[in-house]
Amino acid sequence: MRVMIAGAGAVGVSVATELLENGHEVLLIDVSADAVRVGREPRAEWLLADACEITTLDDAALERCHAVIAATGDDKVNLVVSLLARTEFGVDRVVARVNDPRNEWLFNEGWGVDVAVSTPRLMSALVEEAVSVGDPVRLLRFSQGDAGLVEVTLPADAALVGARVGEVVWPRDVALVSVIRAAHVLLPEPDEVLAAGDELLLVATTAGERMLSGLFSPPRAAGPGTEPPPSNPSSPAGTAPADPRNVDEEADEDEDEENGSGPPRPRPETPPAPREEPPPR
Repeated sequence: MRVMIAGAGAVGVSVATELLENGHEVLLIDVSADAVRVGREPRAEWLLADACEITTLDDAALERCHAVIAATGDDKVNLVVSLLARTEFGVDRVVARVNDPRNEWLFNEGWGVDVAVSTPRLMSALVEEAVSVGDPVRLLRFSQGDAGLVEVTLPADAALVGARVGEVVWPRDVALVSVIRAAHVLLPEPDEVLAAGDELLLVATTAGERMLSGLFSPPRAAGPGTEPPPSNPSSPAGTAPADPRNVDEEADEDEDEENGSGPPRPRPETPPAPREEPPPR
């Protein structure tokens, strides 16, 4: 595979060395004469020119390259190189370096970028991955569909511990791609039982990643029993409160009697007044 790398700084030369070790052809391009020193990597091809110029890319025979890596320290240059490589030369694979995380939103397929590599974000993700248990950590972002590679270490008290992979209902736009257990990489077979300490690798969109946290929380404990309603403080001690149904029935009877629509309620009888005896003559 032939690869062109724009930017012969420490990052570009290091990537070139790795690719050469794996048997690939590498062309390094840089506009700085101080950076273009063949002795830094004699096995690579070198070109002193501006990678943002189409004439430079023509001289580099970019149409013969299978991949382009924009690895300069300037985000504007990396975007221009990516766009030219994709639109003018139809390069199959374009990888771009993001120097300022605030510019990361620009590095997408609209600018010809297949994979954006943000060094600050990658370093912070590696730190979070080392110390975070139970929290999703985004390791890599893909250019299409706002998807990324997410890692989660399963805590011992997670609700998913002991569950089979096939029983888990994953959120929308989330897919489990691998389970790392000790020194083994496991395929997420439906009958595979998840264990505490498993590292789960998932592909998820930003929205799907936000919904992942609830899956790895501890199971919710049963709530306390329902307490009896407080007694009516106006009721005498030891006396049960009045039945509201009886109160409603009495109110309905009073209303019917006033409207003349129901039988009159019996009135308590008044005892007759005592007869007065006439005084003796």
